[in-house]
Amino acid sequence: VVPGETALAFYKAKNPTDKPIIGISTYNVIPFEAGQYFNKIQCFCFEEQRLNPQEEVDMPVFFYIDPEFAEDPKMAKVDLITLSYTFFEAKEGQKLPLPGYQ
Repeated sequence: VVPGETALAFYKAKNPTDKPIIGISTYNVIPFEAGQYFNKIQCFCFEEQRLNPQEEVDMPVFFYIDPEFAEDPKMAKVDLITLSYTFFEAKEGQKLPLPGYQ
C-alpha cells in the first residue's frame, strides 16, 4: 500500500459452532509506532457482526496509510505493517433466534 492511497482488504471469519454468535472485533497494528498512521475509513469492526451457525464470511476493511508516514524518520526502515483482528463474542450467553424459526 502506498501512503496516501486507499486500499481494501478482507478478513475471513467463521462460526464453527451450531449456535448464532454476535461478535465484535478489535484490531492491532504492528509495528506499534506505525499505528498512528493507519486510518480506517470503513471497517466491519465498527459494528457488531452476527454469524449464523457454520457461517463463513469475508469482512472488508477500507483504509489508508497517512502520507506523513513517509516523512517520519522513525518509519524509514518500516516496510511492512501488519493489521490483525481479534473477533470475540460480544454478548456472551445471549440466546438468538435462528433465521426463519420462531
